[in-house]
Amino acid sequence: MSNDPAEAIVRSLLETLREHIARHGPMPVDRYMRACLEDPRHGYWRRTATIGAGGDFITAPEISQVFGELIGLWSVVVWESIGHPSPLRLVELGPGRGSLMRDALRAARAVPRFLEAVTVHLVEVSAPLRDIQARTLASRPAEATWHPALAQVPPGPAIVIANEFLDALPIRQLIYRQGVWHERVVALAREGGLQFAVGAPVVFQAHAEPTDGAIVELRAGEEEVLRTLAERAGPHCALFVDYGPARPSFGDTLQAVRRHAYADPLLDPGMADLTAHVQFAGLAGKAEAAGLAAHGPMTQAELLGRLGVVERAQRLMAANPARAGEIEAAVQRLISPSGMGELFKAMAVISAHLPPPFPFG
Repeated sequence: MSNDPAEAIVRSLLETLREHIARHGPMPVDRYMRACLEDPRHGYWRRTATIGAGGDFITAPEISQVFGELIGLWSVVVWESIGHPSPLRLVELGPGRGSLMRDALRAARAVPRFLEAVTVHLVEVSAPLRDIQARTLASRPAEATWHPALAQVPPGPAIVIANEFLDALPIRQLIYRQGVWHERVVALAREGGLQFAVGAPVVFQAHAEPTDGAIVELRAGEEEVLRTLAERAGPHCALFVDYGPARPSFGDTLQAVRRHAYADPLLDPGMADLTAHVQFAGLAGKAEAAGLAAHGPMTQAELLGRLGVVERAQRLMAANPARAGEIEAAVQRLISPSGMGELFKAMAVISAHLPPPFPFG
């Protein structure tokens, strides 16, 4: 028998899922995702070393410091446009390793009044990542406070940053069979593993006429985030950067990533990052339904371009000539159509009475 702790995690969580399905029947996809990500002992978010070159995936702030620096300077511009409120809650949802906030605060040093007004709040449920974030931000000019949810952030004007946060919120999947929408579920396979299956019929009105076998994805967690944002005393502005289509679309986008490669989402539960594409048209509609205003989406390449990514990179390269090639390659990865530039989109969600924030106006 293997003594590999990773294999033990897989066996334990798989056995838990098998037992649950055997007792209660197949589980909806969102419940499966939640179990794989949030299980208190064996969930993926309880693991360490998941982000970065040595982990399972890499995010924009880990690719280049320029990303976080531009978001920091954008935050300053937004703060000025909403009347320089103090205190200002600078909030990040799902801060990863803390790199984005570290780089944002470093760039914001150019405007000392902004840093004097800011209190930093990180919304993170992963204890291992909280530890990493604390080390990353140990020398930053603003002290950070951690919260398990956005609703726990103190009241007051806020700028909220969410980079690759929404994609990790669990999704339901509905599948269209013979003129009827059904819940897509995870069931037991004959060989003892897991498989997708068609569950009970549900009432659902799609954005377009579906074909047989079409899949639509629903993410209730977005509504919770937006509702919490709408209930806050404003003014507030949130920037969501994530990957997915600008227009409504059908399709199965559930994916597992492990060691920088795609994996079977039903294999080795708890050992891979599970995500799904963000439907930005739906996100805008949810924001407006909550009483907020949505602007965008625009591509990540367009966002960073308007924020001055080329000029910022050139200054960094001039200050670090030995790393010029490395810096240029990293920035190109952020903005190239073959990299993250087109797939990733940005949307601003703001208090309804505010004008569109730069660069969305």
